[in-house]
Amino acid sequence: MKIANRWFETRRIDDRITLLWEPHVARVEQCNMWHIRGRDADLLVDAGMGIGSLKKAMAELLDKPVIAVATHTHMDHVGSLHEFDQRLVHPLEAEQLRNPEDYPVLCSCHWPAGMREAIESQGYEVPDILIDAYPHEGFDPMAFRTQKAEPTRLIDEGDVLDLGNTAFEVLHLPGHSPGSIGLWEKSSGTLFSGDAIYDGPLLDAIPGADIEAYIKTMERIRALPVKVVHGGHDPSFGQARLHQLVDHYLKSTSNK
Repeated sequence: MKIANRWFETRRIDDRITLLWEPHVARVEQCNMWHIRGRDADLLVDAGMGIGSLKKAMAELLDKPVIAVATHTHMDHVGSLHEFDQRLVHPLEAEQLRNPEDYPVLCSCHWPAGMREAIESQGYEVPDILIDAYPHEGFDPMAFRTQKAEPTRLIDEGDVLDLGNTAFEVLHLPGHSPGSIGLWEKSSGTLFSGDAIYDGPLLDAIPGADIEAYIKTMERIRALPVKVVHGGHDPSFGQARLHQLVDHYLKSTSNK
């Protein structure tokens, strides 16, 4: 397998938001990582697979303390969280962050029984190996594991993350996982939604998912005066597309 020239790609969204992603990771596990610049502190929303050093990749962006938040603790969102001094997560998923499951996360043939099949049944292609390049010579995908991280703060519904010149409210958005959260900036109508909603196949039939909770989360998200949603996967979108995605999900679950 080829060696990647660099592991992360970045794209400047505006004067304060930068998107980072891992182009050599298969789409099903290719997480969006969002860096938001604040006056007194910066915010990092999710931390990818942890195959390469996210902190090193972000070096040119970092000139103040970073608040690293896990929207939930699936393996594609917390891999590099351990690199940051401030590590925030919902209480219901703190233990999973401390003690991630011990299996070869990059090798779907060795995932827990039924996990690959459940994801494929919901619309994703899951390759045997979830990367198409190695980060360096000698990398062994069978030996790679999600690194554990100790939460430094537990966050829940109504908590506020203050960056000095703006603040984000924590929304508890269960359904995809018990402790899924979103970060809502009311002043701009911006929602960082994690995997509560994104513009791709939503996973609600995996361990920890709850369709009834997901329906309530969808109804709640639809009622927000959203201008833009930056999700955990796939491209960002506006209010009209949000309503389409929510309405499609609610219609599809009404038949389940």
